[in-house]
Amino acid sequence: MNVDRRRFLGSAAGMAATAGVAADWLWPRHSVSYRRPRSFVAILNAAEYSEKIETLLMDGLRLFRLNLLGKAILLKPNMVEDLPGPVNTNANIIGAAARCFLRLGAARIAIGEGPGHQRDTELVVQAADLKPHLADRHIEFVDLNRDELVRVKLRANYSGLGELWLPRSVLDSDFVVSMPKVKTHHWAGVTLSLKNMFGIVPGMKYGWPKNLLHWHGIHESILDICATVPIHFVIADGITAMEGNGPLQGTARELRKIVLADDPVAADATCARLMGFDPLRVQHLSEGGRFLGNLRADRITMLAERAEVPICPFAVLPDFHYLLARADM
Repeated sequence: MNVDRRRFLGSAAGMAATAGVAADWLWPRHSVSYRRPRSFVAILNAAEYSEKIETLLMDGLRLFRLNLLGKAILLKPNMVEDLPGPVNTNANIIGAAARCFLRLGAARIAIGEGPGHQRDTELVVQAADLKPHLADRHIEFVDLNRDELVRVKLRANYSGLGELWLPRSVLDSDFVVSMPKVKTHHWAGVTLSLKNMFGIVPGMKYGWPKNLLHWHGIHESILDICATVPIHFVIADGITAMEGNGPLQGTARELRKIVLADDPVAADATCARLMGFDPLRVQHLSEGGRFLGNLRADRITMLAERAEVPICPFAVLPDFHYLLARADM
C-alpha cells in the first residue's frame, strides 16, 4: 500500500469513526453477537516484569470468578519478531498467566502463535525467552503457522473472504485468551486484543505478513476473525508499551499497566483510553462494539482503578492524529 493511499484510507476511517459508527450501507451484517449486558475490566498497576507478576495476575483473575475447571486453554500472545524492545508480549507475563490458569483448574495450556513477520517461529520463541516457562508438562507451545488446518466458514462478512483455513489447536480450545502487547500500529492505529488474532491465521497457507488479510482490509479482517473465533478473556501487557511507528519500529512507553477483561472490545477500549485515544475513532472497535463486545464506558464495570486519559497521549504517526481523544477535529 503506498503512502498516499494509506493516508486517504486513514483519513476516511477517521472521519467515519468520529461520526460515531460507520454508515450501515458500508458494513455487511454479522451473524453472531457476543455482547452482554455488562463487561468487566481490571487495570492492574505493575512497575516492572518481576516474579511478583504471578501473584498480581492471580489476584486480578480471582476478581472475575472464572470457571476453568478441566478446560483446555489457548493463550495467544503477540510474538511477531525476534527484535529488541517492546515488540512482543513479555514472556514473564505469558508464563505467569499459564501457571495461574493451571492453579484455577485448567486441564492444559497451549501457548499458540503464528508470527506475522519472522518465518522461524522457534527463533522468536528463543528470543522472547519463553522456553523456561514451557517446563511444566501441562504447558506446551504450538506454532500456529504450521498447525493442522480446518476450513471454517466465517461468521461475519466484512472482508468478503467467506472462509479461512484455521489451526485445529485454536478451534479445539475451550477458552481463548488474547494476550497483546499494548502498541500503536502504522496501519490499524492500535494493535490490541482484537488485532492480535491475526496471529491465528496460518502463514504456511496465507503467507507472511498474512498479506491476504491486508488486501481484504485490516479492520474488516479483524472483525471477521474475531466473530469466528471469539476471545473469552484478555490479558494485555502494558507495563512497557509502544508508541509512535508501531508495531515494530516504535518507541518504548512506560505505561505500567496490565489490563484484564472478560470482553475484548471493553479491553481494547480501555487500553485505547489509557493511551489517550478515543476508542470510537478506531474503526474495528467502533464497529466491533455492535456485536463483539461492549465499547461504551457505561456498560463496562471497572473492578480495580479507572481508565484515566493520560496527560501526554501516546505518540502516533501523522495519519492517526484523529485517534487522539483531545484532538481538534
